[in-house]
Amino acid sequence: MSPHAARTGRVRRSIAIGLPLAVVAALTVAGTATGRPDGGHGAARVTATATLGDIPLGTFSNKLMPGTVKDDRGVDLGGIGSDLYPTGRKGEFWAVTDRGPNGQIKIDGKKRRTFPVPGFDPAIVKIRVREDKVDVVSALPLTTSSGKPVTGLPNQEGRDEAPYSYDAKTPVSYDPNGLDTEGLVRAPDGTFWLVDEYGPSLVHVSARGKVIKRYVPRGLKLRDADYPVVEALPGVLLHRKTNRGFEGLTQLPGGDLVMAVQSPLSLPDEDAGEGSRTTRLLRFSPRKQAVTAEYAYRFDPVGRVDPGEDDTSELKISSVVATGRDRLLVQERTDRAARLHAVTLRRGANILGGKWDRSTTRPSLEQLDDPVSSGVPVLDKRLVVDLNTVAGVPGKIEGVARVDSRTLALINDNDFGMSDGPEAFDKDGRLVDSGTETTVTYVRLPRRY
Repeated sequence: MSPHAARTGRVRRSIAIGLPLAVVAALTVAGTATGRPDGGHGAARVTATATLGDIPLGTFSNKLMPGTVKDDRGVDLGGIGSDLYPTGRKGEFWAVTDRGPNGQIKIDGKKRRTFPVPGFDPAIVKIRVREDKVDVVSALPLTTSSGKPVTGLPNQEGRDEAPYSYDAKTPVSYDPNGLDTEGLVRAPDGTFWLVDEYGPSLVHVSARGKVIKRYVPRGLKLRDADYPVVEALPGVLLHRKTNRGFEGLTQLPGGDLVMAVQSPLSLPDEDAGEGSRTTRLLRFSPRKQAVTAEYAYRFDPVGRVDPGEDDTSELKISSVVATGRDRLLVQERTDRAARLHAVTLRRGANILGGKWDRSTTRPSLEQLDDPVSSGVPVLDKRLVVDLNTVAGVPGKIEGVARVDSRTLALINDNDFGMSDGPEAFDKDGRLVDSGTETTVTYVRLPRRY
């Protein structure tokens, strides 16, 4: 649970089956604050906060795909904060769930990944912000070529974490169709592009939610998926850290997509990735159906991003937002803090196909303490706002949308109200909710970015 979200009490509501999915939200007081003028970014303030009310997850899911969720174990709709993308209408956004409720429980000293609602199907959700409320307007289930739910379950035994039941005692089947969806954009033709953490992969989805094609790293060898799978991404991405594949996605004005690897690759091993501050952005041409550029991105020291935190492996990118031709906002975060930087994708910074894409290169890109001194053209960046200094911003911000040249909309990932450990569920197998709500927060910046 985030420290900010803990202040907001959870209010239970029920929704009758058959009623519209629009929901009533808990009252949240919008905060106003002055940000610290570090690095010349000046003051920023929260201008409004809206909260998603409680919709039983079974009610939501079974309306979209009847019979997918037999028992939601008391879990409500959540996790839609994986990304946020404007629909073009004031106050409306596309959002996307992640793979669904999941946690970790230690059994015999080893962590097991739990999936309390294994039938959950990730969905694209249209939401509307009205004053202090977030309403669900509509939703699209993600489906395979034959119309089956993709699920959020891991794909491959031996590569992905093994899935278990809510109490971590019973194995759950892998699913080659499963997606851990994160970043989201809507293309001009009405289709959607998503990124996924498992592959990691880039996924093209129809306007109705059907997977058109999934682009994965060369050498992944994903078998038996019920949709087209194309090995079109650099093979070095096979070294992604577990649960840290692609998370940020945006579309540039010219149509190219930019996706961010959430954390440094585990190259040559896990220890190197855990201690590294260098991750990668990739540029993909939908017209060519190919990656056309790759960039090295350097995180700030973890203590600068999140004062008091000393674990470098907590650094992540969860959102990238296009602000112009070849210009982005890139979010650096931990679960408690986040900062946004302005970045320009310089042509001379392209490292695609070079030695840093070879898994045999030593030291690897991730092992370099000072990549610039080793000749790596690391992307330049400029701090736009430190959200940690803006009162009223919740923890675990994963989605960022551009409202205008001075206003951002932020959405948090509430993890479906789940926490890790056996205490996440009571003796009857019902969720003990964390109390963390899904909120959309508007932040006004002091100047254009």
